[in-house]
Amino acid sequence: MSAPRPQQEPATRLHWPCLLTALAIMLAGTAYPPLFSDGRGGADHGLAMLLFWAMSAGFVAGLGFVPRAPVWRWLFSPASCAAGVAGAALLVLLR
Repeated sequence: MSAPRPQQEPATRLHWPCLLTALAIMLAGTAYPPLFSDGRGGADHGLAMLLFWAMSAGFVAGLGFVPRAPVWRWLFSPASCAAGVAGAALLVLLR
């Protein structure tokens, strides 16, 4: 009998669009905190949640980490990074 083959890990590498998106959100939020506020100066929790989700997904996918669990893989994928940015843009446009 032969030994079972180890499952091959997916190839990892930097995903520059996601990484640059995450860095841009991080730097913009640090330099200009009112970015995450509404028109009255209060916190806009929906906008902040979408941007922080996009930033987190951007860092995870951008640095090449691929989670094993399907739910985490979806939540931190390049598509999720784009969805978070698109959702935040939609919230800003609908204000």
